[in-house]
Amino acid sequence: MRKLRNIALLLVAFFLTLIISLSLLYKYGIGSVDSKNDKVILVEIKEGNTSSEISQILKEKKLIRSEIIFKVYLKLNDIKDLKGGYFELKQNMNLEEIVNKIRKGDTVNPNAITVLFKEGLNIRQIASVIEENTDNTKDEFLKAMTDEEYIETLIEKYWFLDEEIINPNIYYPLEGYLYPNTYTFEDKKVSIQDIVSKMLDETDMRLSKYKKDIENSKYSIHELMTLASIAELEGIDQDDRKNIIGVFQNRIAKNMNIGSDVTTYYAFKVDMSERDLTTKEINTYNAYNTRGPNMKGKLPVGPVSNPSKDAIEAAIYPNDNDYLYFVADKNRDVYFTKTQTEHDNKIQELKDKGLWFTW
Repeated sequence: MRKLRNIALLLVAFFLTLIISLSLLYKYGIGSVDSKNDKVILVEIKEGNTSSEISQILKEKKLIRSEIIFKVYLKLNDIKDLKGGYFELKQNMNLEEIVNKIRKGDTVNPNAITVLFKEGLNIRQIASVIEENTDNTKDEFLKAMTDEEYIETLIEKYWFLDEEIINPNIYYPLEGYLYPNTYTFEDKKVSIQDIVSKMLDETDMRLSKYKKDIENSKYSIHELMTLASIAELEGIDQDDRKNIIGVFQNRIAKNMNIGSDVTTYYAFKVDMSERDLTTKEINTYNAYNTRGPNMKGKLPVGPVSNPSKDAIEAAIYPNDNDYLYFVADKNRDVYFTKTQTEHDNKIQELKDKGLWFTW
């Protein structure tokens, strides 16, 4: 009798463990694939696609964790009304959100296009992406980026744009403010104004949650976006970016040139992968060139790229440190030092180890 009772207890324990494990697996399976990834993924679901076919499409697009759990979710909730069409979905959406969007038929135009603007691109590079993906030319976009009347209308509309961007030394007033992301547009005929509005709306949404801290900062919004744009290109790791901005602030406080290579390349409209700069270029005054003369204690006149959320956060919440120098190796690992001698020694060490970056 005792033996039978022990067996019964073991079976109960087994089934309880199984139920709990399946419950946890199910809960995991209906969660978002990547809660931090809000890039739009355009998905086509055809009328008449079965739940198995739809689950396969979503799995291939990396929008769901499991095809099986997708089908179980539909079965448990008696869902049979999934619709066809083109849907804008994201990896940070959970299974319920994805299914609800498909059930509602919340579709986009089948001629819609998705365009990726990578983090750290500058206006000239964005112009190339637009030319490659839409019916607009690079020159048309760059012309719009220097149209003073158009820029003034945007300053009136967006709180984070002000007269500081209307400076004769600034190449493109909107540099730094076009948020990098994947965007969906109605078709390739989308206007430049619609592209810009969509990107600025995204910037508005991203910056609004920091608005109070931005207003309380000792730097203007333009200066913060400038710092973020440099940190975007100088570092990859978030802590590195915060330290890099700490270095810039320390150098400004000591009336030193911040000495950022990325600003000097931008000053002369040269991409860093193109070529090395000449000594003449480095030593020529330009309001962007923080390695040049007459730039002690100054930031460049404006942003040099369009920064990511992480870089913007680094500018608003930098690390307080006592470093004055940093250098990155060819793997983009960043090293911080306090004196010129330590800095020079680190460079020599990287060269000796074959880690020095050369084009």
